[in-house]
Amino acid sequence: MPPPARTSAPPSPPELPMPSYPAVETFIEKASADDVQALFAPVKEGLAGLKGPRAETGKKAQAAIARAEELLTMLVDVREKLVAESKQPKGRK
Repeated sequence: MPPPARTSAPPSPPELPMPSYPAVETFIEKASADDVQALFAPVKEGLAGLKGPRAETGKKAQAAIARAEELLTMLVDVREKLVAESKQPKGRK
């Protein structure tokens, strides 16, 4: 006797909610590359002044802040590029 035929599809995994970061989105919509640098400058200065055992932790924090600054700058650059492209006249193909 043959096994019964499957008629139902396997269940799909539930969709995860999209993460939302309204403060970051608002900042990226309005910021320039200079604004990103100005945002992190006081924190970098404070971390550079750490001495003793906290200096090691400060170095790790500096690396993380540098990465965050790099990512925010990249997002600002992409936004500026998209805005520039949207302002270009679109011709017929």
